[in-house]
Amino acid sequence: MTIKVLNALIAVVGGVAGAVVLYYLLNKLAEFLPGRWEERVKPYLFLLPAFAAIGLTLIYPTIQTFVYSFANRQSTEFVGFQNYIDLLGSSNFQNTLFNTFLWILIVPAGAIAIGLLIATLADRLSARGEKLSKTLIFLPMAIGAVSAGAIWKFVYASNPPGRAQIGLLNGIVTGLGGDPVNWLQISDFRFNSLLLMVMLLWLQAGFAMVLLSAAIKGVPTETLEAARLDGAGEGAIFFRIVIPQIRTTLITVFITVLIGVLKTFDIVYVMTNGNFNTNIIAVDFFNQLFTNNNAGYAAAIVVMLLIIMIPVLIFQVRQFRAEEAAR
Repeated sequence: MTIKVLNALIAVVGGVAGAVVLYYLLNKLAEFLPGRWEERVKPYLFLLPAFAAIGLTLIYPTIQTFVYSFANRQSTEFVGFQNYIDLLGSSNFQNTLFNTFLWILIVPAGAIAIGLLIATLADRLSARGEKLSKTLIFLPMAIGAVSAGAIWKFVYASNPPGRAQIGLLNGIVTGLGGDPVNWLQISDFRFNSLLLMVMLLWLQAGFAMVLLSAAIKGVPTETLEAARLDGAGEGAIFFRIVIPQIRTTLITVFITVLIGVLKTFDIVYVMTNGNFNTNIIAVDFFNQLFTNNNAGYAAAIVVMLLIIMIPVLIFQVRQFRAEEAAR
């Protein structure tokens, strides 16, 4: 424990000291330039370390991954588009894509629906009740996905008939006279995938609730009172006045959760490792690279995931720009 603390202190002190020395040297370098060149070049010199870090940790690996996606499993020779052809022609990968599509379709919409419901109901409580309920609902956000998997295993756990059931669901089922069920092995209608989605919704509901609650509170009360005086019901007010005015926040929550869904790995890996027809792209990538030792397939999967995410990111940037222009 002492060694870990010392390593942490050395990393913090060394990192801060190193940054100070680096920017001091860059500033001195800029001072050697004549006239106005110092002021012109100095901002770019200060940005240089950040650009170098981005290039080293983001741009270079992305380019290298793209190149490796056209190579064989050992990345020793190029095979053209064969990795993409084999992946897209594989029934297992098609099933993985379909599962990923279901996550994309269900989880962001579900997070918004649950977040709206909780935010609307919590705002009707007393100030103390609202704070308590929102705190409890937001707590899962502080739990990592692996820890969430450990918690939810006690919900979905199953023991053979006749043995004590430690799983909550099977405890209820057996208490009502039924037989225990292997919940995460029920692949009909992707039921086990839906159970895994419940875990991510449990983690994301607090995030959606906080943003949407703040947006709802920002709707002018004068508009709501005017609608009530005109005879509008609460349902009409919510869907025709509140929802349009929080549209930007809804889109932000949707895109943020969607990006999180595309990167989802921990939940599926911890709970099923992609077995029982629950595989998704991130888990498939991990297994191809570290289990099957097929770097070509793994790189091709990452490239396809990147292609899927690009339109989402472009849409998000456009929304931010439109929001800024409207202010």
